[in-house]
Amino acid sequence: MTTLHIEHAINDLDVWREAFRRAAALRSQHGVRGYEIRHPVDDPNYLMIDLSFDTAGAAEGFLMELHKIWQTPAASPALVGAPQARILETVESTS
Repeated sequence: MTTLHIEHAINDLDVWREAFRRAAALRSQHGVRGYEIRHPVDDPNYLMIDLSFDTAGAAEGFLMELHKIWQTPAASPALVGAPQARILETVESTS
């Protein structure tokens, strides 16, 4: 399993959520299997998003698409500053 981990500040969670919902088909087309969205308990205007993929190649492809989106304010409303993103491979996990 591969995870695309993204962190960034926002200025309006509702606006950001609506834009995220509108991108559901795009995520599906690029092989996103699932996601988790979190924020620090003391900062609801900072998000951490984990998108799950079957392969690192799929995650890399989607990240390239995200870089295009992030460059356009209309396509990434409520985003503050430049997101930080990393592609991660699971070494070990438990539930």
